[in-house]
Amino acid sequence: MTTIEQAPQRVAIVIGASGGIGGAVARRLAAAGMQVVVHYAGSADRAEEVVGSITAAGGSAAAVPGDVADAAEMTRLFDAAEERFGGVDVVVNTAGIMRLAPLAEMDLDAFDQMHRINVRGTFVTSQLAARRLRRGGALINFSTSVTRMQQPTYGAYAATKGAVEAMTLILARELRATPLFLAGKSEQLVQQIAAVSPLERLGTPDDIADSVAFLAGPGGRWVNGQVLFANGGVA
Repeated sequence: MTTIEQAPQRVAIVIGASGGIGGAVARRLAAAGMQVVVHYAGSADRAEEVVGSITAAGGSAAAVPGDVADAAEMTRLFDAAEERFGGVDVVVNTAGIMRLAPLAEMDLDAFDQMHRINVRGTFVTSQLAARRLRRGGALINFSTSVTRMQQPTYGAYAATKGAVEAMTLILARELRATPLFLAGKSEQLVQQIAAVSPLERLGTPDDIADSVAFLAGPGGRWVNGQVLFANGGVA
């Protein structure tokens, strides 16, 4: 009698999974059959809600805290994932903050805060992923279409995301392998932004989660070292 060894169930760490997009990504990956580590920084209740929704749907998930810019804390996060689920195959970094102001008026403390979370946090997570993902793993970092749109007041934020794109593209070659959006915007401005898309609507967390699920799954294996704009066709 011949037996076929089954591949282990894939394990995903979703950084910033207590947020709107992060939560949608975590649920979508769980629906695709992955075990999910739901990372959070300060929103334990929301992280547990995401875990609860995954387990209620028959999936497997665990919430683990950590400062995304602290190498020791994120190392413990990866340790927890390996101890709980046996390894890590997918890392999705959705964590980020946005502070808006004209460059001439941007508070340097606010800029430093964005740099710490958006740039250093992505660097720390990417470094750990490069060292600890199992063979055939996937690292997915989040940027923004604002890096191409030159919108006033977004300069400091776009600068941090430009850094994310640069390090991610280079790392791919080295390896060879949303409440946030709405905050502070009037309804009129939101509608104007929605009208820019050929689809004439705003993107949803589920739209982004579907793109992540594609990249993290077997169908996205040949998409490597690219910046993918999942933005509804906005230039």
